[in-house]
Amino acid sequence: MLTFIGLGLYDERSVTVEGREALRAADRVFAEFYTSRLVGADVADLEAHHGVDVEVRDRAGVEQDPEPILEAAASGDAAFLTAGDTMISTTHTDLRLRAEERGIDTRVIHGVTAQSAASSLTGLQNYRFGKATTLPFPYAHGGDDVPASVIETIEANRERGLHTVVYLDIKVGTGPTGPDPDHEEYMTADVAAGLLADNWGDELAVVVARAGSPDAVVAADRLSALADREFGDPLHLLVIPGDLHHVEADALVGLAGAPESLVED
Repeated sequence: MLTFIGLGLYDERSVTVEGREALRAADRVFAEFYTSRLVGADVADLEAHHGVDVEVRDRAGVEQDPEPILEAAASGDAAFLTAGDTMISTTHTDLRLRAEERGIDTRVIHGVTAQSAASSLTGLQNYRFGKATTLPFPYAHGGDDVPASVIETIEANRERGLHTVVYLDIKVGTGPTGPDPDHEEYMTADVAAGLLADNWGDELAVVVARAGSPDAVVAADRLSALADREFGDPLHLLVIPGDLHHVEADALVGLAGAPESLVED
């Protein structure tokens, strides 16, 4: 059996009860933290709290060389962990399909995701979100601006009146000059707002910082204003709102400090 377990958003306790039981019962436990990470816990915290040894795999060790994971699942019960949910905004469907092709049973135990938390924390209604996008570091796409694909996604959603979740780039094991095992970098919301302000400087945006933690921050203002603020430790994301229902507008003012002039019809 290969069990994919989402750890949730914050620390070693954020996993569901079902996930905790499966994690502790596994013969071997693997994890990756290059797509996201827990804000309030490291690998040692996970190991101590759950009484397991966690084998952390880098991107190549999951996508190009998954054999140790598959062998462990073929001969016993293996768990594969990620922050958030293991099948949202990740590439782990490929690993699950490889297991199934080898006759290995699989299951998914879900965790809370950044997107669901963004909706809950901002008061923006979940069914009014369109396609999400990821804003990369400029060096990661060979430019010094916002990729056309990001602009097109946000504009397409805005034309339909839909909100856009903008995930912010994470670089673990890869830096500006290429592979670097010591490199760990998280785009912050002020940097992202500064990049997006070149296209939509006076438009309303919402920062969500450290979703799931006791000190989560939600702040709404013009992109140009958000670019001049600091929001503390990662992880951060941005939401670019589309058309606002009056309840959503009230929520952004009351929960995120949005200037009333920005949410008026």
